[in-house]
Amino acid sequence: MKTYQGSEIRNVAVVGHAQSGKTSLIAGLLHAAKMTPTQGRVNDGSAVTAYDEEEIARGTTMQNAVAFAEWQGVKINFVDTPGFHMFSHEARAALLPVEAACVVVNAQHGIEPVTERVWKYAEEANVPRFVVINQMDHPKAGGGGGLSALIDDLHERWGRNCVPVQMPISDAQGFHGVVDLVTMEAFHYTPNGDGRGKITGEIPASIAQQAKEAHEALVELVAEGKDELMEEFFAQGTIPEQHLITALHEAIREDRIFPVLFASGGANVATDHLLDFIKVYAPAPTERAPIPVKTAAMQAVAANGNGGDSSAGNTAFRKVDDGEPAALVVFKTMSDPFAGRITFFKIISGVVKNDATLENYTRRGQERFSHLSVMQGRKAVEVAELHAGDLGAVAKLRETLTGDTLGAKGADIQVDLAPLPEAAMTYAIEPKSRADEDKLAPAIHKLMEEDLLIRFFRDPQTNEFLIAGAGQPHIESIVSRLKKRYHAEVTLKAPKVPYRESIRGRAEGHGRHKKQSGGHGQFGDCKIRMEPLPRGSGFVFGNEIFGGAIPRQFVPAVEKGIVESAARGYLAGYPVVDFKATVYDGSYHDVDSNEMSFKVAGRLAFRKCMEQAKPCLLEPIMKVEIEAPDEFAGTLMGDLNSRRGRVQGMESKGRTTLINAEVPMAEMLTYGTLLTSMTQGKGSYRMEMNHYDIVPQLVADKILANAKRPVEEEEE
Repeated sequence: MKTYQGSEIRNVAVVGHAQSGKTSLIAGLLHAAKMTPTQGRVNDGSAVTAYDEEEIARGTTMQNAVAFAEWQGVKINFVDTPGFHMFSHEARAALLPVEAACVVVNAQHGIEPVTERVWKYAEEANVPRFVVINQMDHPKAGGGGGLSALIDDLHERWGRNCVPVQMPISDAQGFHGVVDLVTMEAFHYTPNGDGRGKITGEIPASIAQQAKEAHEALVELVAEGKDELMEEFFAQGTIPEQHLITALHEAIREDRIFPVLFASGGANVATDHLLDFIKVYAPAPTERAPIPVKTAAMQAVAANGNGGDSSAGNTAFRKVDDGEPAALVVFKTMSDPFAGRITFFKIISGVVKNDATLENYTRRGQERFSHLSVMQGRKAVEVAELHAGDLGAVAKLRETLTGDTLGAKGADIQVDLAPLPEAAMTYAIEPKSRADEDKLAPAIHKLMEEDLLIRFFRDPQTNEFLIAGAGQPHIESIVSRLKKRYHAEVTLKAPKVPYRESIRGRAEGHGRHKKQSGGHGQFGDCKIRMEPLPRGSGFVFGNEIFGGAIPRQFVPAVEKGIVESAARGYLAGYPVVDFKATVYDGSYHDVDSNEMSFKVAGRLAFRKCMEQAKPCLLEPIMKVEIEAPDEFAGTLMGDLNSRRGRVQGMESKGRTTLINAEVPMAEMLTYGTLLTSMTQGKGSYRMEMNHYDIVPQLVADKILANAKRPVEEEEE
């Protein structure tokens, strides 16, 4: 395979809402570039970037995948991303190794919730964007208001800088071409062909006037950014084509213009023109601003707790250039049953050659890059070397994982990945057999290398294995992979809601522990006072002992006894929180008193207080943000009310409605699946812990009826 310089490379993340046709669009682009003999299809698993068995079974992308096209002397690396809201962290991670984001919008449904979210991610990452209105061959393309309404929606959401650089050619036979508004040429296609268009140069008369007006609007918007272009525009009434191409490329790179294009990935229409557009207008890695990094000196300062020391400098930068020391960052890890662990990386600087030995700056080890490759989906294509800005892969590295930075010895830097969200849901997981138990931990750790959002741990109270993820479909896909890929069968148990207990009243209690069995006995005696605190205060301990009623060295033992009993709970075994316990009196024995005796006395006093302090159950209340098309707003509001939810407000965003609400966690455990059903897959939600609140009496009665009240074991 040919070796490409940084200026000959384009890295593009293809992002958008689920079912917008991202994977099919990439399949069409690869076929148009003659990288595949036939066009891959998602439904039969032949699409290049839809190779995972679980993704094929579910018909949706769940992890990032990489493919490349060689097009007219340029290599274009595509990163296919998930569009389901539960996997949007993958789409965010895909923005690190690229210089442009192709935001795919469904021509029928317009801007959907995840489309809006990934746009914000790209904005935060300072990644230039261009919009592709996909599935233009659909009979309902443009929705109810036509394409003009869709463009108006783009302007309303993302500003007037979203400007069409193409115009679709559609008639009774459907979508079969585009007009290039820069060169003012028409391209005609045969649907379901090879994606190669025929240039006619003549714009259809039915849209000629519209194309002229759209061209003038584009020229005017491009000219606004530069004084010399404005002068040329006013002097000539237009901008020469070559100047316009250069100015548009610069405006895209500087995030001043977001071009809008039209295509159909499934029918393979206008895909070759999209490849042309990426080649000409998408920024090359060498045009990228220097990448923020942490040097070895900065990491040492941070490790010593002096991260704010301005003398060490707050930020360093590494230019994407072959002349800099070799450095790369790992943005994805894949576990292949035959090739083992495959590491995907972006070369930040320098040149990496086959069989090179690089230092892992993160883990302080050496790694040999044998069989250096570029990935075409699951297939590895070996290369001799890769230059700064390119994406590559290598198999069977010993220690390197996602997020690690590697490079030449002595030129240490560290590149930070995008922050991950917290896992939203936890399930108990139980192996079906002893053999499955032996396979479980190694298999899950391999999956954790692929997906950084997975959490696996043991509950210290119940000794259950717990697995946490973005939601129910995410965890179900993990279980399915465990079975198919590693032959480890497990059973999922319903997630446990982390209830808490608290008190609503003030109480005093007396704990006295006395035991005599020959020789030294045990004696501890204390009086405590408990009172409620505001939500979120946790536990506060007070000491009002005076006159030596309890020796100073025994007071911490009383506190420890209270803390241990609070952790065991009183009503249903959930931890007691948001209270203050004050020890104010007691007595001791010169010989028989010890720390253990006063710890037991503290436990007894705690139980006496709980009997009188009006104990109650607390439940976690989640802050929920739901976005869905307008027609589903009423159904969603009614459903939230039935779940004891409190709607905080609604906001209209184009064709969608954003609902903010507070809902008990217990009512949201399987909400992701239900939301998909209620909104026909067009809704998304985000959920995070907000606060704890008192459980209503009817709900509390049901919880207590099924709970086993904890029994305090006294020390003998």
